[in-house]
Amino acid sequence: MKKKYKIENLGCPSCASKMEDKIKKLDGVKDVNISFISQKMKLDLDDGVDIDYILEESSKIIKSIEYDAKLVY
Repeated sequence: MKKKYKIENLGCPSCASKMEDKIKKLDGVKDVNISFISQKMKLDLDDGVDIDYILEESSKIIKSIEYDAKLVY
C-alpha cells in the first residue's frame, strides 16, 4: 500500500535523510522517501498494517529530528 503525505516546515535535506532512516525501521514500513524539495513523504507499507500507528510514530520521529516540522495527514 502506497501513501503520500505533506511535511510542513522541513528545514534541511540532511534532516529528511535522518527521518527516512528511522521511519524505515518501523514494523510494517517497506520503504519511505522524504523529499526536502517537495516537502512530501511517500510511504510503501505492508498490507494490513495499522496506518494510524505508522503515522503517529512517523510524526514523533519527524518532531524529534526537526522540532518545527509537522506531518500533515
